[in-house]
Amino acid sequence: MSEQTLTAALDLVSHELDDLVDAVGESDPGPAARALDLLDGAERVFVHGAGRSGLALRMTAMRLMHLGLDVHVVGEVTTPAIESGDVLLTASGSGTTGSIVQAARTAVDVGAQVVAVSTTASSPLAELAEVTLVLPAATKTDRSGTASAQYAGSLFEQGVVLLGDALFHALWQRSGHSADDLWPRHANLE
Repeated sequence: MSEQTLTAALDLVSHELDDLVDAVGESDPGPAARALDLLDGAERVFVHGAGRSGLALRMTAMRLMHLGLDVHVVGEVTTPAIESGDVLLTASGSGTTGSIVQAARTAVDVGAQVVAVSTTASSPLAELAEVTLVLPAATKTDRSGTASAQYAGSLFEQGVVLLGDALFHALWQRSGHSADDLWPRHANLE
C-alpha cells in the first residue's frame, strides 16, 4: 500500500511541476531575459531566501559558482557587503518575508539590483526588484489546495530549484564553456 501511495504522490508532484513549467514557459519571456542579463553582467551575485526557499537558492548559488560567477550566500560569515554592480537574487513566495524585503531594500539603497522569485508580481519585494520572476504556486500560508495540493510552499520551493537550474543552464549555454571547463570549480574538500 505505501508503494502505491508513494507512486501517487510522485505523480501529483510531477504533474504540478509540469503545470508550473508550462505556465512559466507561456509567460512573457522579457523578465527571464532581463534576469539572465542581470546575473550575467553582475560583479557579484548574492542569494537570499528563508527556510526551504533559501535552501533551494543555495543550490543555485553553487551552480552559478561552478559557472565562474563570484557568488555569496547571505548570512554566511564570509559574505561581504553588497555594493553597486552586484545583484541580489531572492526567493520569497509571498514577497513579504521581512528579512528578504529588508535585504532587498539595503541592496537597492547601495545601488545593487534585485532579482526576485515569487508567486506574485505585486508585493513589497517585487516593488524593490528590478525584475520579478513569478512562479504560479501556493505560498506557505495557502492551505486552500487551490494552487497546489502539496503542503505549504512545496511547489514554490520545487519551482525555485527548477528555475535556478534553468537560469544556470541558460547562462552556461551563453558562456560557451564545456562541462570540462566547469569541473575544476567543483569542491575538492568533500
